[in-house]
Amino acid sequence: MVSKERPQTRIGRSLRIGRLGLSLTGSYLGYQFQNLFLKESERPGKRTAFQKSAAQRIRKELESLKGPVMKLGQILSMQSHMLPEEALSELANLQMRAPAMHPTLARAQFKASVGKFPEEVFREFTPEPFAAASLGQVHRAVTKAGEKVAVKIQYPAIRTAIEHDFKLLRSVSLPGRLTGYTGLTGPATEAMTAELERGMLQETDYVNEGRNIDAFRERLKFLNYVCVPSVHWDLSTDRVLCMSFVPGEPLPDFLARNKPSQELRNRIGIRLLELFNLQLHRMHQIHADPHPGNYLIDSDGRIGLVDFGCVKKFSQDFIELMRAFEERAWLRGDEHVRRMAHLIWGLAASSKPQLARKLMDQAIAFYEMLFPGASGRTAIVDFGSDKVLKTMFRIWDDTCVQTKTVNPGFAFYSRAEMGLYNLLHLLRARINTSAVLEKFYEQIDDHRKLVC
Repeated sequence: MVSKERPQTRIGRSLRIGRLGLSLTGSYLGYQFQNLFLKESERPGKRTAFQKSAAQRIRKELESLKGPVMKLGQILSMQSHMLPEEALSELANLQMRAPAMHPTLARAQFKASVGKFPEEVFREFTPEPFAAASLGQVHRAVTKAGEKVAVKIQYPAIRTAIEHDFKLLRSVSLPGRLTGYTGLTGPATEAMTAELERGMLQETDYVNEGRNIDAFRERLKFLNYVCVPSVHWDLSTDRVLCMSFVPGEPLPDFLARNKPSQELRNRIGIRLLELFNLQLHRMHQIHADPHPGNYLIDSDGRIGLVDFGCVKKFSQDFIELMRAFEERAWLRGDEHVRRMAHLIWGLAASSKPQLARKLMDQAIAFYEMLFPGASGRTAIVDFGSDKVLKTMFRIWDDTCVQTKTVNPGFAFYSRAEMGLYNLLHLLRARINTSAVLEKFYEQIDDHRKLVC
């Protein structure tokens, strides 16, 4: 779908975001009022119809607005443990299939940044994008040398739109309204909003994204099941990024079209889990935009990793915390538990020690559920169950609501980790997670000199 609308003004975007919030509020109140006059047997059908209608309105408006509000919809689309199916099916369309710029506008954007029109630079250039998301869209092209490439072109004035939209989102509390009226429980937190804003502003710098691609390509090259694109720096700028073309299908499309066996689902899940931990412990940074469209899967279960605009680098304190979990430091006494709590919540852990201990006990129980092998329980974790995501969401919600403050690194990591477990849930993967970590530690030992 190609959008023919002109770039929107700040006032126009403000009015549309405000109207969306008011519309959702009015629709919800109307739905609740009607419920008073319905029989008990009629209410489930009415609820389903409301959720579907609300999700359609949200999806259409968010994909048109793009920017931060569309990114929020992408995050909601991954909440398969909490959202009803009607909302998920609508919001999933935001991941790679948003309305694109008109070809004339995309061509003008390319020329404004590169200095030439696409047809002057490439042997072939497809005017219609094959992927369009919240900040830009991606076109197929062929270089003068005959190489197939993907060309990402940024939407006009998107950085200004991001800065303005986040001010507005905070003022109208739209994140809370969106989550409340699509079926997701729990308030949106300022920590998550601030993290999302920082990450999105970073994503508008395609030079920075290109450097991220180079770094990940070099550090992950020993994994024969991972493909990271290479950057054509001579054809890239801060608003246009030209990369080698990565084969494969987005994970939801791969699952729908190929109907993979449980064995293949498990193999892909093991690779995703291993890849995540290698990034964290070997590189001390992670590819942190975890929606399913950024993982391209081929028939052999190889993983194409794309979209490196959002990368999180971790501090030594955070790495210490992760190591404490892996070593089950809590078994060595309360002093270690207090240290872990301080690394997560900072001063809040000292001022509310009983609450910090309660939340730490929840986090420890969650880790034991994820990696049960070392505790002598059944080693296989069934990610097809909702248990992992529901438990993680409850812990995260309790943390934000009760402490009012979270280590920013931990907040960012939690979002990325939840994205990983959502991918494993989509795969319905059944994994011996402890065995994956044991293999991972062997690889870390073999490459210890390369640790950042």
